[in-house]
Order: sequence, then C-alpha cells, then structure tokens
Amino acid sequence: MPALPPNNNPDNKKNPFRFNLWWMYAIVLLFLGGIFYFDTNSVTKKVNYSTFERYVEVDHGITKIVVFSDKKLVEGYLSDSLANALFSGSNYVPGRGVAAKVEANIPSADKLSEKIEIWRSTGAFTGDVEFEQSSPFAGLLWSILPFALFIGVWIFLMRRMSGGGAAGGGGGIFSVGKSKAMLFDKNNADKVTFRDVAGLSEAKTEIEEIVEFLKNPKRYTNLGGKIPKGALLVGPPGTGKTLLAKAVAGEADVPFFSMSGSDFVEMFVGVGASRVRDLFRQAKEKAPCIVFIDEIDAVGRARGKNAAMGGNDERENTLNQLLTEMDGFGTNSGVIILAATNRADILDKALMRAGRFDRQIYVDLPDLPDRVEIFKVHLRKIKTAPDLDVELLARQTPGFSGADIANVCNEAALIAARYNKEFVSKDDFNAAVDRIIGGLEKRNKILTVEEKQSIAIHEAGHATVSWHLRYGNPLVKVTIVPRGKALGAAWYLPEERQIVPSQVLLDDICSLLGGRAAEELFLGHISTGAANDLERVTKQAYAMVVYYGMSDKLPNLSYYDSTGQNSMFTNPYSDDRAKVIDQEVSRIISEQYERAKSILREYAEGHHQLADTLITREVIYTEDVKRIFGPRQWTSRTDELFGHKDDDKNEPTPPPIDVDAVEVKGEEK
Repeated sequence: MPALPPNNNPDNKKNPFRFNLWWMYAIVLLFLGGIFYFDTNSVTKKVNYSTFERYVEVDHGITKIVVFSDKKLVEGYLSDSLANALFSGSNYVPGRGVAAKVEANIPSADKLSEKIEIWRSTGAFTGDVEFEQSSPFAGLLWSILPFALFIGVWIFLMRRMSGGGAAGGGGGIFSVGKSKAMLFDKNNADKVTFRDVAGLSEAKTEIEEIVEFLKNPKRYTNLGGKIPKGALLVGPPGTGKTLLAKAVAGEADVPFFSMSGSDFVEMFVGVGASRVRDLFRQAKEKAPCIVFIDEIDAVGRARGKNAAMGGNDERENTLNQLLTEMDGFGTNSGVIILAATNRADILDKALMRAGRFDRQIYVDLPDLPDRVEIFKVHLRKIKTAPDLDVELLARQTPGFSGADIANVCNEAALIAARYNKEFVSKDDFNAAVDRIIGGLEKRNKILTVEEKQSIAIHEAGHATVSWHLRYGNPLVKVTIVPRGKALGAAWYLPEERQIVPSQVLLDDICSLLGGRAAEELFLGHISTGAANDLERVTKQAYAMVVYYGMSDKLPNLSYYDSTGQNSMFTNPYSDDRAKVIDQEVSRIISEQYERAKSILREYAEGHHQLADTLITREVIYTEDVKRIFGPRQWTSRTDELFGHKDDDKNEPTPPPIDVDAVEVKGEEK
C-alpha cells in the first residue's frame, strides 16, 4: 500500500476561493446575456419631434410619455395598433412583454410640458407622464465596460501564459526561458544513498570526497583547499552514472537539481542560455547543493564543428553561457556540478579544463565482485529459491551493466510468475538471460528438413573451430531453436581482457567464419545464414588494419580520430592507401577462412557428430563437445568454472553468453 501524502492542512479547513479561467468565461457570458436582455426588452425607433406630435395628436397612439430634461429627449410608449404598424416585419410580437416606443429630441422640457397640457385638454393623450434625470455614470459605464472587460481577460491570459511571473511556473510562452530542472531536496521521499548503488567501488571511493566536502567544508577550506567545481562521470550506458549522482546528493543531504542536456536546447534563439542562467541562479539560492546535467554531450559538444551548417548555432550559445556560469562561481560557493556522458571524447576542450570539470570519474562495466553486489541489490524485493547461487549468476553475466542485471532479475521474476511458481529459481534466471539476449523461443516456427540440417551444420562449424583455437571464446551452449530473428545461436563466455593481442582477434575471425566454411565444405553451397558473421568479420578486420596497425603492409598506422575533428565526408588517407587497406582486409579474411576450413577438414568426423546431435536434441552444451573432441588443449575459464561442476549431469548449468554471438539467419544485410 503506497504511503499517504503528508497532511498539510491539519485543521481540515477548506482552501480559500481561487479565481480561475472558468469564472472569467462565466462573467463574459453573463455580460453578453445582459446586453442581449436589455437590447431585446424593448424596441425603439428614432423620429423627429413633428412626427412625435403627429403620433399623439392624430394617431392617438402614445400611451405613456417619459421626459429626460437633461438630455432634451422624450420617449413615447406606443399602443399595440401603432406598434404593429411601425414595427411590422421585425422581431416585435405584441403581448410578449416587449415594449415598443419612439424617441425624439425636444426644444425644451418646459415647452413640452405646455404641449402635454394642451393634449390632455383635447383628449389626444390620457396616459402617464414621467420626468427622469439620467445617471451621469450609466452611459460612461456602458461605453467603457466592454473595453475594460476585454483588457482584463487579456491580462489574465497573459499572466497564465507567463506562469504568473514565478520561476519555473506555468510552462507558457513567457516561461520558455525558465529552467526545467527537477529539485530533489533532503525531504524527498525517494532519497538514494550509496547503499542503493552496488558495485562501482572505485568510482564511489573517488566521489566520496565530494560528499565529505559538502558535509564538512571547513575541513578542507581551513587548509586552503578549494572545492572541485565539477566532476564528470564517464562510462558506457547503464552503468549507473545517474544513480551515482543521486546517491551523492542523498549522502550529502543537500538539494539536488537534475536536468538533461537536451532540456537546454529549444527552437527559440537565446532560450538555452536563459535556462542556464536560471538554473545556476536557483542553485546559488539553494547552496550548498549539487547540479546534475545528464547527457551533457547534447549541449557540450565541441564548438566549430557545424560552421558550414549555419552562422549562429543556438547550441554553441548555450555552451558559451554554461562555460561562463561554471567559471563565474565564488571560490567556495558550495555549488558542485556533476555531469554524465557516454561520449567524453566529443566534449569541448574548454569544458574539460581544470576549474570547470576538475575530475573525470570513469564508471566502467562491473567486474565479477561488483556484479555480485548488484545482483544482491536487485534481489532484495524478489522471492528467490533458498539454493540460488548469486555468485554463479554473476559469473554467468560477463559484460552486463547494472541496467542489464536489473532487467535479468525482473525478467526472471516474470518467467517464474508465468508458471505460477512460489520462488524464482536458477532455471528462471537462465531462461531470462537467454530471453534477453537471444529473444523469445519460437518452437512453432516451421523449418524444412533441409533448413534444419543447414543450421545444424553451420552452428556445429562454429563450435568445432572455436574448440580447437587457442584464443577461441569458450563454448557454453549451441542451439538451433529459433529465437527472435535468429534461427540458431551459439553462446560463448568471452575472456574479460584489458589488452587484446592480434592473435586473439585473428582467432575470433576464424571462429566466426567457421559456420560459412562448414556450409561450403559439407553442403557444397553457401547461404545467407552467415550475414551477421560476415558483417562482424569485416568490421573486425578493418579495425585491425585501420585502427590498430596490425597489418604487414601498413604497420604502426592508425587512422582513428578520438577527437572527432576529421570530417565525416572525407577519409584521412588517399585513394591509393584505400586500395591497400581493402587488399589487407581481404587478405586477413581469406587467410582465416582457409584456416577454418583446414580445421574442419581435420575434425570432420567430430563435426558431423555435433551436427547430428543438434538435429536430434536441438541444444548441446560444453559437455557434449568435450565428449566428442576431448578436453581442450588450452585451459579456459569455462572449463575452470563450469566444465567439472556438473559432470554427473547430461546438461550442466548453461552460463550465458557472448552478446555478439547471436547470429541472424536467412537475412541479408
């Protein structure tokens, strides 16, 4: 049951009356209705004085006379017969309560009084006579009221659009320059602390100093130290950069302004710079506090890159204002800027200098101990089986970010609920990883016998070649059950390396080409099933030649531009050099393809056994490959962790996975 909101009105008093736009609509409608009522309560015709006298003396059609002496005006109410004659064809209907009258200008009230006495004496007029004095404000009111009402409505609408002049209010056209930052203060119910951030031990150690300064600034300022103006969190997506920034605010118990870099950019000129000024103004009022800008590369990209696209770049103006604000703080103002990005290489150099972002904290993908801690955090609210091995789950997910692990835990809970289980077991987690990486199983997908044999030979080719390569990724599981867009998939457990030798890359290319080589050798033809393999092989061979300098003809050369200064429309090398690059890429791929075919010829019998097992069982594991080919010559992580863990079982625990090892079949790129 969600927590109830705090009672800010303990006396249970009703809120005071608040005027809103609907009341304004009601006033306008009443005003228009009043005008309509007064206009339709009587019908009046303007005549000259001689005609008015004729209506009285000749037609005897005046039943009442009203004299306005100050205006020298007379009104005469008509009888029904005269009214029908004068207003025939109009909206006047006798007997409906609508009075018909005529009005005329008079020479003076005294002369009209004498004339009325004559009419009475002759019997031409026998009705009542009234003398009235018109109000001096009535005419003025009816002439000014419509304009005053219109001006009032206009002012009210403008105040609504401008948010009433309050910072960050309204969201109308006049508040477009206000900051859109979300404020999380120390009273916020969703406070995040370091306890909620698992892993990231190195990053937390480095950023704890910021927390210590916000808690006890005199400890540093007494020694002459200065606050770091800002810290930049850099790392792959999903590693917890935003969560770490929120934890800093939660631990320091200070206000936390959160905003995305894209929130500064608008279609209006000058809006981004205005929002930057407003954000830092609010931050100074709340100091000490933290300002967090997520995805800062949206506004902090290096300037001067789009000079040909236009002379005035709104994004660059926003960046200039951000640079000015960050450098304009007082030395110890208590405001610290945190920012997060995946692309620190494209940020402007002025933004990265000391005095703005003094520190760069790299938030890397979690290693094994960190993944164990992350699993423990996400498993707090999940009912797991008592025998669940969290360390085993962490070993099964190399290369997973914190967001990936959260997704695995949630998917495992959904799978367990689908089968009405009381606890989430190890099998549910294995199925969750397979589901996330490979997609949903499609056992009802119709495959012909020929297609099934082709897929089995292809996947067995990968397994055979990888098993006999020194740096081949250790095999975990091979399946020909369709998943997602893939008709077959091979799961590997790649080594977590910091430095990759050239032979590792060559063995990886050879392993990827094992499927296409098996098709050519044992089927006599090739298919589109290797489209994904060939795409990865081509990119990796090109990277070896162009980026890593691992080519015999082009040694020690790298055309990789980490700064992003080179134009995307031109290559940093000549056409002759491009031909050499193409030749080297083709040579590397051809050599590894022949190498894969050589391995398959040598172990053709074992390959056929693997393919037959796949056709029969649809899934094979490490133990099946080991039974056919024997133990690998080189010790692998898979052998150490899983190869002997379940020797008494036909299907050992299947640890996932190399994310890039899922192959798309029957689909040309």
